[in-house]
Amino acid sequence: MTQRTDVTRTLAEWIVGCRSDAIPEEIRTEGLRTFVNWLGCAIGGATHKTVDRALAAVAPFSGAPEASVLGRSERLDPLHAALINGISSHVLDYDDTHLKTIIHPAGPVASALLAIAETRPVSGTAFLDALIIGVEAECRIGNSVYPEHYDRGWHITGTAGVFGAAAAVGRLLGLDVQKMTWALGIAATQSSGFREMFGTMCKSFHPGRAAQNGAFAAFLAQAGFDSSERAIEAPRGFANVMSDKQDYGEILGGLGTHWETALNSYKPFACGIVIHPAIDGCIQLRNELGDVNRIVKVELLTHPLVLELTGKTEPRTGLEGKFSVFHAAASALLRGDGSPTAFTDEAVNDPALVELRRNVHVTTDPGCYEASVTIIVTLDDGQRLEKHVERAIGSRERPLSDDQIEAKFRGQAAMVIGEQACDSLIEAAWQIGAMDDVGALARACVPSATR
Repeated sequence: MTQRTDVTRTLAEWIVGCRSDAIPEEIRTEGLRTFVNWLGCAIGGATHKTVDRALAAVAPFSGAPEASVLGRSERLDPLHAALINGISSHVLDYDDTHLKTIIHPAGPVASALLAIAETRPVSGTAFLDALIIGVEAECRIGNSVYPEHYDRGWHITGTAGVFGAAAAVGRLLGLDVQKMTWALGIAATQSSGFREMFGTMCKSFHPGRAAQNGAFAAFLAQAGFDSSERAIEAPRGFANVMSDKQDYGEILGGLGTHWETALNSYKPFACGIVIHPAIDGCIQLRNELGDVNRIVKVELLTHPLVLELTGKTEPRTGLEGKFSVFHAAASALLRGDGSPTAFTDEAVNDPALVELRRNVHVTTDPGCYEASVTIIVTLDDGQRLEKHVERAIGSRERPLSDDQIEAKFRGQAAMVIGEQACDSLIEAAWQIGAMDDVGALARACVPSATR
């Protein structure tokens, strides 16, 4: 492929120049769904021990407490709030997914934006513009290097997410093209996150750090801190160093006419996306079976990527359970559960679930579609029941409705902030586009006991 020398600057020109009225209404609607889904996840994850430990570590070093930690009473400086809210929004692995790259787009972008929106008046229109443009930049950069970048072991939500956060915050700050180019370069040199961390607290640290680093990149650029102007495409820049694939047409082609935001999807289950077909099918089988205690063996036929990403046979913690197709299938069959309660430390170590998951067997076939599965359940009398799932609920072919996104929001956030506050927040979140001060929404995301 011919080496281009204008990718970073051309992308910066679009980020700066994209007019609000050039964003189609259906894309704005999907951006709104992305935000509502993210907000529920950020509040829902607020009491996880990962967030407790991260807060304990960073609070002593925080500056002025100008920004909210969503779902908690603590306040931090905006950059540290972006970090913690990014962790919180991803720790349950329940957030949005750009299925083309497996990027979780909102975590880095929305976490940075909402924290900054508490430091200055930001209208809902400007906020949604920045969110959509940040997601677009993030996913296009991800497209340009996926799947080779991911196959090398990079966690693409962290590595691409930092660009999205820099673009979005830079947009809010009103950076010009030169400074936006620098912001993307400063983001590029902070791009990181390894797939080795899946199943640990570091996985959610990646979008949190991407949010923090991306926002910081925008502020550095605003102050005149420079960077390479070819940080994405240079021979020793992001794409060439971190991937064997560099398709810059994925970044620049159709800018403003083809929108990656339209491809975003929302999880019905709180775990790795590749497990969702198995959970969907196992819940269907449970509903058909009636007496699940008769199950003696479970067989799954699926794509090799499922075992590559979620092959933990003996998870010890809830976070590890999110990367165990064996645990997820057992939970779906015995409890009908794929929500956050299925992936707690207690659930992973429940003797009944442990016993069944040890009787779950996975066969892989490269010819299988990545998002499909065939499940065969053998009962104690030798009877075999089969279920094939071609596309799981939550996929682009079977998307969650607005009502389902609201139900998901309530299911995880009501226990953190209370049902009444949860209902008020959902209503306000859907109306964010009409707000004069988006920061007010963040300040309302506190536990009921502190109101």
